[in-house]
Amino acid sequence: MIHVEKIHSLTGHRDCVYTVEASDNAAHIFSAGGDGMIVRWNISAPEEGELIAKLPNSVYAIHYLANEDHLIVGQNYEGIHVLDWKEKKEIATLKLSTSSIFDIQSVQRDVIVASGDGSVTIVDLEKWIIKKRLVPSKKSARVIAVNKLTGEMAVGFSDYFIRIFSLDDYSLKHEFQAHQNSVFTLRYTPDNKFLISGSRDARLKVWDVSSGYAQTAEVVAHLFAINHMAFSPTGKHFVTGSMDKSIKVWDTSELKLLKVIDKARYAGHGTSVNKLLWTSFNDQLVSASDDRTLSVWRLQVDSQK
Repeated sequence: MIHVEKIHSLTGHRDCVYTVEASDNAAHIFSAGGDGMIVRWNISAPEEGELIAKLPNSVYAIHYLANEDHLIVGQNYEGIHVLDWKEKKEIATLKLSTSSIFDIQSVQRDVIVASGDGSVTIVDLEKWIIKKRLVPSKKSARVIAVNKLTGEMAVGFSDYFIRIFSLDDYSLKHEFQAHQNSVFTLRYTPDNKFLISGSRDARLKVWDVSSGYAQTAEVVAHLFAINHMAFSPTGKHFVTGSMDKSIKVWDTSELKLLKVIDKARYAGHGTSVNKLLWTSFNDQLVSASDDRTLSVWRLQVDSQK
């Protein structure tokens, strides 16, 4: 049994909140959205957020670089920016394309960027130059998941495909139509043995990494598009956020629905849930929404589960 309590509502964004990102401090998070604002929050003392930067265009993706204690921000139509968030200043910028930037990840000294023109761009973090540019589709590259155990990355596209690339040379290893609509979210399970995908078709699917990504499970998870998913600190549970305004809590091993968090039952979001972050700070979950707020949730799992 999962017990849910909404403990904070973080307000201050002036447009949809599209993304939320962890930092090296479990209680400190970053958010960004349609207002171009990059905001730092302390969920242990959720007073007003601290404005780090204000960009002229929407921000769908931010990525925290732990070694440098810097943020990489994807500004739509303008490229990526490295921010020293403590000093509130820009360190570097790189124009990648004129399209939206949907996801940013990093592996060692490579930054990987998924864009609306179908490209996946590899940027050398040290030299701050484009190292490689993959264009496997004319449809948007929406999400990146990294499997360090197998040395692979999975990318979900709006042509309904998932493509698997080697992290050694970024060569294409597998590609397959995974859904009947855009693939919006991808996560490898904490043991790296399975890939879970969520789509605009409202379905969750599970793929077995060791058997060439054969499908092992499928469930109609939401009424509308699944925008994002996040694992609990233990990996035993994960959450999905949807355009249907709800957050759902799942058992990872069984793909079993355990709890629905919505507006009627838990004063949840009134519009689309765009991004989720299950922190290690008291197991608190943070959700970002089109309603311009972030909600902070306390999720407690019965000890017998």
